[in-house]
Amino acid sequence: MAFVDELHINIKAGTGGNGVVRWLHEKGKEFMGPAGGNGGKGGSVFVRAVSDLNILASYRHKKEFKAEDGEHGQSKSMYGENGDDLIIDIPQGCLVTNIDTGRAYDVSELDTPVLILSGGKGGLGNEHFKASTNIRPMEHTDGKPGEEGEFTIELMLSASVGLVGLPNAGKSSLLNAITNADAKVGDYQFTTLEPNLGAFYKYIIADIPGLIEGAGEGKGLGHKFLRHVMRTQLIAHCISSENEDFFVVYKTIRSEMEIFDKTHKTLLQEPLSSKQEIIVITKTDFLLPEDLEKKMKKFTAALKKAKVTSPIVFISAYDDKLIKAFSKELLKFIKK
Repeated sequence: MAFVDELHINIKAGTGGNGVVRWLHEKGKEFMGPAGGNGGKGGSVFVRAVSDLNILASYRHKKEFKAEDGEHGQSKSMYGENGDDLIIDIPQGCLVTNIDTGRAYDVSELDTPVLILSGGKGGLGNEHFKASTNIRPMEHTDGKPGEEGEFTIELMLSASVGLVGLPNAGKSSLLNAITNADAKVGDYQFTTLEPNLGAFYKYIIADIPGLIEGAGEGKGLGHKFLRHVMRTQLIAHCISSENEDFFVVYKTIRSEMEIFDKTHKTLLQEPLSSKQEIIVITKTDFLLPEDLEKKMKKFTAALKKAKVTSPIVFISAYDDKLIKAFSKELLKFIKK
């Protein structure tokens, strides 16, 4: 089953049941008085966080969700039953947005239903309108419609480390090397189309889909990448040694984060561009030591000029010594 981390659906709360006109009947005594009951309330809609990251995939072919309507009132002053509430289970860490109102719900607490739409009130039966001046009321009211809206549900991963970089930067190979993940690896761009997760000691590392210039404005995998970085504690910028200019690559990533910060500042607890970061030079086995040294000299000079003090580490997915050294360094930064 394909991993799904975003849905666009229509959701409707239940409509309230109608109030009715009824009369009390007893043997030999017809129409003794009004006895029409009120309608039941329509069911409301809640979203609830669960620990299953793949649960959105079970909804991928379902575009409409609806809570149960309230029952109509009945005779003998009996109220209609309330409609059942609808609870939609979603992965922990989702952002649920009502497109019509712009209201967003950050659903992070497990097993705690969050109200997103209220059911309609039930209508009033004719007994409600009985008065000394209106002993045979014919009035009744219909139930009110439940709230309705178009919603997006977006999963934003909560991870200790987010591996970011241009397509084919070696992020998946790195994830596989330091965790028990089995992420797809290929010698072409956009091998990773969905985030991959790996367990690193007691921490989670996420391999985020590759970033291209313009991602901050939604190009390429765009927000699919940046959305998942919002909740990571530490960002690891992966720059392949194959790139001619490391600083240009670094600035491309940083620029897209800054654009995203400006356009999503109401949703961000902490700007992406201000998160703690570590720079990772990947695929170091692709270059001769002297060539790597030449590129690094240029890179460190550019970082110094830009007043960037983020630590730099080197990695090759095929060098056990580098893997161990990197793992030790990464663990140290996570614990900070």
